[in-house]
Amino acid sequence: MTSRADFHTHTTASDGRLTPTELIDLAARRGVRIIAVTDHDSTEGLPEAEEAAAKHAGLILVPGIEMSADIPGDEVHILGYFLDYADENFQSTLTRLRNARRDRGRLMVEKLRDMGIDVPWERVEAFAGEGAVGRPHVAQALLEKGYVASFQEAFEKYIGRNGPAYVERLKLTPVEAVRMLVQVGGLPVLAHPSSLTRLDDLLEELKGAGLVGMEVHYQDYDDATRARLARVAEKHGLLKLGGSDYHGLSTPRERLPGDIPLPEEDIEAFMAAARRPATPHP
Repeated sequence: MTSRADFHTHTTASDGRLTPTELIDLAARRGVRIIAVTDHDSTEGLPEAEEAAAKHAGLILVPGIEMSADIPGDEVHILGYFLDYADENFQSTLTRLRNARRDRGRLMVEKLRDMGIDVPWERVEAFAGEGAVGRPHVAQALLEKGYVASFQEAFEKYIGRNGPAYVERLKLTPVEAVRMLVQVGGLPVLAHPSSLTRLDDLLEELKGAGLVGMEVHYQDYDDATRARLARVAEKHGLLKLGGSDYHGLSTPRERLPGDIPLPEEDIEAFMAAARRPATPHP
């Protein structure tokens, strides 16, 4: 059964395949009534998404973003919701992050070329379109040229964190990402945390900066994983969120918008938190 809400989706404004309008229309057809658009380091798709959502009676669009951050040996992604995304300082930082993503993508293509793998930069840009360049666009170019048979293989063999063509990117710390979101009125939530090491320590640090929730009902998490993460969220007094992380890439793991077991009580708790006045954080 389709969940009434999905708090994690992507569009062509970052590395999704559907335009904001196409995503909203798909979600509405599937019975999703609350949807967050959370593109990577970009809010460029939100105005179009708002227009599209207004055409579906009763559909609530949650303006969001997914920000990338680093800890030693791993990446951490922070989702932000209900943010004042027009804030000039915030947009200036996002522009800097997107430009760094583009430079990183170009360096990955150069590394691949040095390995004898000819992936034209123009194809990567074409896959990105008007959106922010990301590793999935490099993976698409590798797949198109027949160097890999799947997105997963592209990451595992070439552009994953331990791959030979991997390039570090401009880094925010998780605390910096959370604080940025709080400064623009956003509700920060830790994304897909199941594989993160020292999760309790990370959550304590992030909660002190303003974190309000973590993803528990994510994509293809099994019952045991969801139960474990629910206990962790309750231990730290965090809201339990969920999302499909839909990109429209048709990968084996991908779930359609709303195809997540997100309980009604968790939806209501989050929407109630969004209505409460913001709590100041250092």
